[in-house]
Amino acid sequence: MAPVPQFRVAELFAGVGGFRLALERSGWGVVWSNQWEPSTKAQHASDCYVARFGPEGHVCDDIAKVVIENADASIPDFELLVGGFPCQDYSVAKPLPQATGIQGKKGVLWWSIYRMLDLKRPPFVLLENVDRLLKSPAIQRGRDFAIILSCLAQLGYVAEWRVVNAAEYGFPQRRRRVFLYAHRLDHCGYQWHPIRRLYSEGVMAKALPIKSPGSPRLNELLAPEPTIELDANPYAVSQTFGIGQKISPFENAGVMIEGRVWTEKVVAAHRGKLRALGDVVAKTERIPESFFIDPARIEAWGYLKGPKREPRTDKVTGHEYFYSEGKMACPDPLDRPARTILTGEGGMSPSRFKHIIEDPASGRLRRLTPEELEELNGFPRGWTNTGMSDTRRAFMMGNALVVGIVEHIGRAIMDEAATCLESRAEQDARRTGTHT
Repeated sequence: MAPVPQFRVAELFAGVGGFRLALERSGWGVVWSNQWEPSTKAQHASDCYVARFGPEGHVCDDIAKVVIENADASIPDFELLVGGFPCQDYSVAKPLPQATGIQGKKGVLWWSIYRMLDLKRPPFVLLENVDRLLKSPAIQRGRDFAIILSCLAQLGYVAEWRVVNAAEYGFPQRRRRVFLYAHRLDHCGYQWHPIRRLYSEGVMAKALPIKSPGSPRLNELLAPEPTIELDANPYAVSQTFGIGQKISPFENAGVMIEGRVWTEKVVAAHRGKLRALGDVVAKTERIPESFFIDPARIEAWGYLKGPKREPRTDKVTGHEYFYSEGKMACPDPLDRPARTILTGEGGMSPSRFKHIIEDPASGRLRRLTPEELEELNGFPRGWTNTGMSDTRRAFMMGNALVVGIVEHIGRAIMDEAATCLESRAEQDARRTGTHT
């Protein structure tokens, strides 16, 4: 069935299609997508995306080039813009006197999102990033996220965010990501009480429940004073925000309305089943021999995952220091959610950060298979088996998101979108009635 016109999606930085898989499950229809990897000639992620969804509406090209040169001509209208993008330097170049907008020095992917929002004006936005976005950079804690919020406010969007640990909502991986949702103020209206939005009425609260702060705070008629007030000029935010602060003022949840920010530390409230790594591993029937650990290399694995306090010398300055790191579980426990999958998960070489488990059937130590990594992110097994190597398949899962989390959020956005449409239709009907 073709998507309802009001529920169309454009997907940036599409990867192997995690956003699309989740949103189609929750009722949305993707009409345009972009995936392009600048550092490699082979476009494995884009090829996988096309293999699973087909080529229609898909573009494999530099998004900055696409948005600047072809946005009006080649990108269809849509209601929801989504994308997961790397954490970068979002500093803002000082505008020239004749400039009408802002331009980033480095964070080119964010500025492509900004330009897309400015050009297409979608009512809804959902973005995903690593949770350190709330803290970066080290010299101006929280500046990068403040720039993004300031840009959204400048474009007329109100926003909410949440740092989500997927394992706390029943998924078998402890993957932490920040999800940022925004909608256009002129599309859905100004009906936000920030505390109620944060804890009970917002998209994030409905999709991923959290523990309530208690009825007195939720029932307050007036909003408390905001935690942060952002400058309306993103350049000013870039220059001044976070200077001298050792920690970021942004907690793991918050809302932004016209540059005013309310942010609080919240706790997940999930009552369903909690899945573990062993639940995924138990489904695997055949393990290629190459995934079992060579007994001669077990000691190397143990060293890398073990505690260390070793003298080292800086190659540049000659300064001597002690390098320390704690012990990691080896093998990884099967009765707990898996650690976060990283892009370096693939390959046979020993590593501190790759998963290593005791195979339940044979008792031998082994790495996780690409199919297990896919299921840990909520993809169907074999999703990335489209001609790329096992190492590359693991890399794709290190870059992917947990599909089920986005599915929950997608349903909540759908509900809000439907409510906004109904409200606008009622307003139009009243206006029509007034004139007749």
